[in-house]
Amino acid sequence: MDYQNWGPRGISAPPRTELPEVPVERGMVLEDVQSGWVGAVTRVEKSGGMHVVALEDRRGKSRSFRLGFGFLLEGQPIRLMPPAPARAVAGPAAGRTASGSVRVAGQRAQVAKASRIWVEGKHDAELVEKVWGDDLRLEGIVVEPLHGIDDLTAAVAAFRPGPGRRLGVLVDHLVPDSKESRIADAVMASPGAAGNVLIVGHPYVDVWQAIRPSVLGIQQWPTIPRGQDWKTGILKAFGWPHSTKEDIGLGWQKLLGAVRSYADLEASLLGRVEEVIDFLTVP
Repeated sequence: MDYQNWGPRGISAPPRTELPEVPVERGMVLEDVQSGWVGAVTRVEKSGGMHVVALEDRRGKSRSFRLGFGFLLEGQPIRLMPPAPARAVAGPAAGRTASGSVRVAGQRAQVAKASRIWVEGKHDAELVEKVWGDDLRLEGIVVEPLHGIDDLTAAVAAFRPGPGRRLGVLVDHLVPDSKESRIADAVMASPGAAGNVLIVGHPYVDVWQAIRPSVLGIQQWPTIPRGQDWKTGILKAFGWPHSTKEDIGLGWQKLLGAVRSYADLEASLLGRVEEVIDFLTVP
C-alpha cells in the first residue's frame, strides 16, 4: 500500500458526482431508493408549493413522492425534475397546409363526393386527417376506417365502384406474399375494380411506424417479438402505460401529437397517400 497518498484529503473531500437531471414524464418507470417502491408515473402535480409525482406499481397501487433526489431510472440514480416546458414545434410554413400544399384562402369545403378513401383503422384515419385534412375537405373526399381488411372484397362489392365513384384503399403491411397482398389481388380481380379501385400500402406493421423515429426522439422503432401484440409491445418498450385499450389510445394520441406536417412522416407513406388522392381527384 502506498501510504504517501493516504490522508485526510482522500476521505474528507471525496469527488462530487453530479447526477443527471431528468424531467419527469408520464409512463416513466422509477424506483424510490429509500422505500424501494417501483412504479410508473401516472401524474405530476403541485402540492404545498412543491412538485409531487405519483408512482403506480404493477398491482395498481399508487404512492406519491416529492421530486428531487432519491430516484433510480433504469437502475441509475437521477435527480427527478419538474416536467419540461412544452417546446414550440415548427408547423407548416405560412400559406401551406400540413401536407405542403398551397393553402386556398376563403374557399369552403366541398360537399362530400361519392369517391372515398378507406384506411384500415381509426389511427390511420386520424393521421391522414391531420396531415391531408385541409386538402381532402377542399376536394370533397371523405376518409373512412375499415377496422381491418379481411372482408375487403365484400365491402368493395357493396360499395359498387364505377366512374365518378372511385375507391382508394390504404393498407398496412402491403408486402409481397403477405395476407394483405393476397386480399388486394382478389379485390382487383373482382368485377368493376379495374380503373375504379386503387389499393396501395406501406411496408409497416402498423401506421404508427410511418412517423419518423427522429420526430419521437429515438433512432429507430423498437423491434417487437412475433406473437406479441405490436402496439402493446411498443408502448411497453417506451415505458408508457400499456395494459388497457385506454392506454393504447392515450399512447397513440401522444405519438400523433408529435406530428406537425408531412415532413414528420416516412416517404413510403407520403407517396402512397398522394397517389390515392390523385387517383380520386384527377378526371
